[in-house]
Amino acid sequence: MTRVSPRWRQAVVWLHAVSSIAWMSQAFGLMTLTLVALQGDRATRAAAMNMARHLDTALLAPMANAAAFTGLVLAGATAWGFFRHWWVLVKFGLTLVQLYAGIFLLSPALENAAATATPTWQQAAGAGLMAGGLAVQAWISVAKPWSRTPWSPAAKPAAAPTWVFVAAIVAPVLDTTVGLVLGYPLPALSLVMLIVLLSGRRQRLAVA
Repeated sequence: MTRVSPRWRQAVVWLHAVSSIAWMSQAFGLMTLTLVALQGDRATRAAAMNMARHLDTALLAPMANAAAFTGLVLAGATAWGFFRHWWVLVKFGLTLVQLYAGIFLLSPALENAAATATPTWQQAAGAGLMAGGLAVQAWISVAKPWSRTPWSPAAKPAAAPTWVFVAAIVAPVLDTTVGLVLGYPLPALSLVMLIVLLSGRRQRLAVA
């Protein structure tokens, strides 16, 4: 059996919780700024949407990346797995939907709204839905509802070694730092780490 330092695993759980709460809070912030812009004059609209754009790029995107990454690490590096339990699978699906909706729908809309000072109710609703979805995920994490999936393997996979949990702290911190310097999110180390993790998980499943 692989011995895992409980402190490093707890540190990843802590980072996942903090980054998820930050992601949700900043989504509420985007919704609030958009609602303020919708009710103000042109100067207020321009200022509020510029603040929303900066909030999205500088804070929300890095926190979303960190929350998604640490969640995937906790699933892939432990016996929970990605497809063994319905609550993990539902969180996994919701996370992917919210990430891609944010990247391909909400962020471009915010850029356009900031450039033209033309916020829309759809942007406020989208940010609110993102925050609400994250609140649902928080409840799922606490309650862990539902049973195992029908394709859950009988054998429980071994946990990943401690260095995986150490890297799960270091990678998002470095990625966030680099992203702030460059001015846009760049989860490069996190993506590399996920590839290594998935490769190692297949090996652990093969010997389970």
